[in-house]
Amino acid sequence: MRVFGLTGGMGMGKSAAVQLLRDRGVAVVDTDDLARLVVEPGQPALVRVIERFGPGIAAPNGGLRRPELARLVFSDPAARKDLEAILHPAIRDLWKAQLAAWREPSRLSAVVVIPLLFETGAEADLDATICVACSETTQRERLLARGWSPEHIEQRLRAQLSIEQKVSRADYVIWTEGSLEVHAAQLAKVVP
Repeated sequence: MRVFGLTGGMGMGKSAAVQLLRDRGVAVVDTDDLARLVVEPGQPALVRVIERFGPGIAAPNGGLRRPELARLVFSDPAARKDLEAILHPAIRDLWKAQLAAWREPSRLSAVVVIPLLFETGAEADLDATICVACSETTQRERLLARGWSPEHIEQRLRAQLSIEQKVSRADYVIWTEGSLEVHAAQLAKVVP
């Protein structure tokens, strides 16, 4: 089985790529989904996050107040690094376990969606990397359409490698300015 890591900037087409791959029957694990799992009530990572950031980030139902945590970590790089040190090992363990469960002779490929793929050094555990990308103008239009403020966009962009860096490090680039059909055709050429 060939394992691809898929990354890209916010609003650049990762979710569309996931849907297109799943529609073709490609096995996909999305680390954003895993990030939510590791902070569910009762999970050790949630306990550690609350210990580090205080009880103010705990919701009444025992879960996580995500907007409050995001406000804290995206305004303080040291706090973001602390959060990543808690969450990333747990998330990596989960996606590696999923890949191990998928290894079988009949499966050609699997994709792990990792927004911070290069930032976390995950490429060392993958056979190839794919970056979905679009122009900065299109990215900002997509994020503004989601209701993000320009300040929120800038804050989040500063927390990641630039798209130019991701594109230059990726083995394959999928350009997402066109239609979904064009997006799907590009993916089909890369991921069997």
